[in-house]
Amino acid sequence: MTNKTILTRLYQVMQPYRKKLLISMLAMIIVAGFNAAQAYMVKPLLDKIFYEKNEEWLTLLPVALLVIFLIKGFFYFIYSYLLEWIGQCVIKDLRNSIYSHLNELSMGFFHKNSTGELISRIMNDVSMLQGSVSHALIHLLRDFFTVCGLLGVIFYMDWRLAFVSLIFIPMAAVPIVVFGKKFRRISTNYQQGMGEASDFLNETIRGVRIVKAFCMEEQEKKLFGKKMQYLFDTLMTETKFRSLSHPLIELLGGIGMALIIWFGGMQVLGGNSTPGTFMAFLTALIMLYEPVKGVSKINSTIQSGMAAAIRIFDLLDIEPEIKEKQNGTVLPGFHNAITFDKVTFSYNKEEPVLRDIQLKVAQGEILAVVGPSGGGKTTLASLIPRFHDVTQGAVRIDGHDIRDLTLHSLRNQIALVTQQTILFNDTVRNNIGYGSPNCTEEEIQQAAEAAFALEFIEALPKGFDTVIGESGTRLSGGQRQRVSIARAILKDAPILVLDEATSALDTESERKVQKALDNLMKNRTTIVIAHRLSTIKNADRIIVMQNGRLVEEGTHENLLEQHGVYEGLYSMQYADR
Repeated sequence: MTNKTILTRLYQVMQPYRKKLLISMLAMIIVAGFNAAQAYMVKPLLDKIFYEKNEEWLTLLPVALLVIFLIKGFFYFIYSYLLEWIGQCVIKDLRNSIYSHLNELSMGFFHKNSTGELISRIMNDVSMLQGSVSHALIHLLRDFFTVCGLLGVIFYMDWRLAFVSLIFIPMAAVPIVVFGKKFRRISTNYQQGMGEASDFLNETIRGVRIVKAFCMEEQEKKLFGKKMQYLFDTLMTETKFRSLSHPLIELLGGIGMALIIWFGGMQVLGGNSTPGTFMAFLTALIMLYEPVKGVSKINSTIQSGMAAAIRIFDLLDIEPEIKEKQNGTVLPGFHNAITFDKVTFSYNKEEPVLRDIQLKVAQGEILAVVGPSGGGKTTLASLIPRFHDVTQGAVRIDGHDIRDLTLHSLRNQIALVTQQTILFNDTVRNNIGYGSPNCTEEEIQQAAEAAFALEFIEALPKGFDTVIGESGTRLSGGQRQRVSIARAILKDAPILVLDEATSALDTESERKVQKALDNLMKNRTTIVIAHRLSTIKNADRIIVMQNGRLVEEGTHENLLEQHGVYEGLYSMQYADR
């Protein structure tokens, strides 16, 4: 991605604030004009007051200087505040855009990208871009207009000296360009390192029980220390180049200044210029070199922001694998059947996970899906809410290819309870009511009661208002699962997917929840992915998945009589009983 492309896209992000940006730029031009006026005032100060002894100018000049500083200060406040406001708005908009875009991406994207890396993109990368937009932008625009004003002054004063001085400005830009490429590369490495460190922290903090159980604290400390050392070394490399670039520009500026003083001094001694003209020229030139040196100071910030912008825009440019069809059909409800029509599916065009699945699930049927690990059970269920798109064939609901339906109307018909219980660091009430924003307090309590969760919820310190911690860490495994089931009960969707929904429960909790699930599954189409075969004996139909194929089908008794894969699984589970 080129600098031009990055700047164009940043400008597009700033488009909503262009009126305020124009006002701030106008204020900058006024401030730059008064900066130039300050430099020019050195001429009357020397020529009119010290050389000609003019008392009238002695009265006027201080008043004029005060007026200049007063007006300049007012407009400085305007542009400084407005540009900071614009910068913060752009950062807020970008964070919202990234988060919104992430929610539109398919499950396959999240399988390939770690949580820590994505958090780093939203927080760290955008923070680095904030430095460029909020601070570097102010400096660059202000310095640009200041340079324009001061160039006008020095050309007005002495065009010959002005041309001599301009020779050294491009030379001062050479270190900026050379070090700029290094800053960009270093910043990219730093941001990648931050992503890895964020991912490491996310994994080890969430998995702290395993870290402690396996006595890996010291090992994890060493690994984290290595990551911090890498970030430290990267930052110190940037600091080295940043510290080197400034004195190089100072040296080039000093050489130019020395030659100009010599050449300008010769002009004054030869009677071709006045001391006031020369000093005003020199003052303007010194002020002119300050913005150039300032660019070297903020160059690393700019390059860090540009590197961050590349990572941000690369993420925003990722196209969702699951795209909603334009003018898609709204599924009003579920009344007939779910059909898998010769479905084949593979991740990233690799070896198929599902192969030629032909299956029909009637409305109101309880279908159990069993089989060895890796057989494709969860993948099969994930195709129904369109977490993935089939590679070949089609999944149909009431005859509609689900790719032709709006995602909201499709997923609104499906309730999901997974093996990995997903709860949020919020109250019990909000976790149960998640996805049902218009539910009443009574409905939440009824759902909790149906999931056999009401008793333990009321025993919590604040009842339904108890905050349960990240991923529900303040609850037991069985309690977390029952809250998750209560959430599915409250949604009251006609299609229910249970992916190992009782696997985390103890025997007593499993018995209670199984009763709740039996009631919940009445008059609903239910797909139960189960490892414990005891939980699905009463299913209307059981299918057996192996190596991505549907290899057996029937009731519990029928499958045992076939002496096939199902009987083998059953025998292994009950061999020691």
